[in-house]
Amino acid sequence: MLNKQPCEDSELGLRLGHAHRLWRMVVDHTVAPLGLTQPRWTLLVTLRHLGEGATQKQLAEALGIELPSLTRTLAQLEQQRLILRRVPSDDRRVREIVFTPAGWQALEALDARASEARALLLDGITDEEREVLHRALHRIECNASDWLSFR
Repeated sequence: MLNKQPCEDSELGLRLGHAHRLWRMVVDHTVAPLGLTQPRWTLLVTLRHLGEGATQKQLAEALGIELPSLTRTLAQLEQQRLILRRVPSDDRRVREIVFTPAGWQALEALDARASEARALLLDGITDEEREVLHRALHRIECNASDWLSFR
């Protein structure tokens, strides 16, 4: 049942955080049969977003995690044969990450499961409400980025 009390701006950050945690929990549960934990599936999705050949450093920055945590997750994904770390010829200190064929298949399965979770989570929300939500979240992101860039 929906809470019919008026929305308080002071609670908005808490509600965004709570909705985000619940969203991830639903996706985690949905993709668990694929053998993908939250750190693993978020890394795969982020790598696809950044593009194959992204470096370990780029991935760590995009995920907001330290390199040791990233290295552990990369090792687990390598053990699952979903990614490869390669050394480019122009800089032996760098490790680029690429998908294996099994990694691309895992992404397809992940997308299908995540789509099921998304449909469940967005059930009952009209297209117009979704558009308003997208615009509002985009504006919050822009405002935060603008503010942070001046610090």
